[in-house]
Amino acid sequence: MARRSNNPSPRSTFHQDLPCHSTARSHSIVESIYSQSQYSESSDSTAASSIDDAHHTLRSLRPGVYVPTVTFFQADTEDLDLETIGKHAVRLAKAGVAGLTTQGSNGEAVHLTHQERKLVTKTTRNALDNAGFHHLPVMVGCGSQSTRETVELCREAMTSGGDYALVLPPSYYKAMYKAESLVEFFEEVADASPIPILIYNYPGAVSGIDIDSDVITKLAKHANIVGCKLTCGNTGKLGRIASAVDAVTPSTDGSGFMCMGGSADFTLQTLVVGGSGVVCGLGNIAPRACIRVIDLYKSGRLDEAKKLQAVVARGDWAAISGGIVGTKSALQTFYGYGGFARKPLPRPSQQETAKYASGFKELVELEKSLS
Repeated sequence: MARRSNNPSPRSTFHQDLPCHSTARSHSIVESIYSQSQYSESSDSTAASSIDDAHHTLRSLRPGVYVPTVTFFQADTEDLDLETIGKHAVRLAKAGVAGLTTQGSNGEAVHLTHQERKLVTKTTRNALDNAGFHHLPVMVGCGSQSTRETVELCREAMTSGGDYALVLPPSYYKAMYKAESLVEFFEEVADASPIPILIYNYPGAVSGIDIDSDVITKLAKHANIVGCKLTCGNTGKLGRIASAVDAVTPSTDGSGFMCMGGSADFTLQTLVVGGSGVVCGLGNIAPRACIRVIDLYKSGRLDEAKKLQAVVARGDWAAISGGIVGTKSALQTFYGYGGFARKPLPRPSQQETAKYASGFKELVELEKSLS
């Protein structure tokens, strides 16, 4: 497998036609099919500065903790709360995360229009840059039900300041897919995307589709597929992929391919089997605690890492059980911001708010001790 650079690189110019695809001809064909935008607007009426369509800074991925950020809304109108979105991104950056992800499950991507998706990513990128975190990469969730719209989302991610696209497999017509359908989907998206992509395996969000290690290992050979996120929780699968692709780890460069766990409750397990780190929603609540698990493991302090992992796992169960409603409630309780999810998701009752606070209490106390 071709070696990918893992070391943070200087700010470089990334052109839309630079990603190296399997063949120039196949890229040209796919590029022509998916070249017409149906979702672009002439301008954005926002404070976020525009990103040059032709040139884009590509920031390197490195092992560590990536946080799929929460999207915040005004309580009375459900309009985007851009100020809080930006401040939250900077809070996470100051905690030392390796990168951020917009438009994930925690970001309520399914509740957002194309325009809002772009605005969230632009606001996040600009907030990081303005706070001095120019080097921090931003992944953008770009999953959709058609190849065409997925490519469009990848393009919009790039023009909004995103560095990488995190792509779920389509699932609505699952029963009609052939064995090769998903492989073709990811290859065609990778051929046409102006930014590198990561495969996102999350069966719970896609009608039970669970991409196996053989398929991901095959797709990893594509020059524009640079990683995967496994929210399936299958550490056996993760270990097989990490070994097959020689994944980058906190202590070795490997091929540069990022093999990521998708939840904080198996951070240590991910590292033990050769993974690169985690993309975890719990990082919205306790980024330092999540990072500390990796730091302890890297320094050889395994017993301490195991004890901390247990605390993180208990906190993550509160996040998993409460979903985005519980996570936002905990942010509001412990950090003074968070608000509510968009309807039809419910607003928590006083009893539910107290339950969420109790579930996160131990972890937040640890998090604040690490500040």
